[in-house]
Amino acid sequence: MLMRRRFKQTESFKDRLGAWAKDVREQAAKLPPGEEREAMLKRARQADTASHIHEWVGSPGLQPPT
Repeated sequence: MLMRRRFKQTESFKDRLGAWAKDVREQAAKLPPGEEREAMLKRARQADTASHIHEWVGSPGLQPPT
C-alpha cells in the first residue's frame, strides 16, 4: 500500500493565505489592465475572504445554531 507523504506546516493557514494573496496582488500590479489582471485580483480577494472566514470559524465567540 502506498503511504501518503505528510509534512508539518510551519506557518498558519491564515499566514499562508495572506502571503499568497500579497504575492498575487504584486504579480497583478505588473500586468496591464485586463481580464487576466482582474482574475488575479479576484483570487486575492477570495483568499482574504477565506482567511476571514477561517478566523471567524475558529473564534471562541462562535455559537452553535439552536
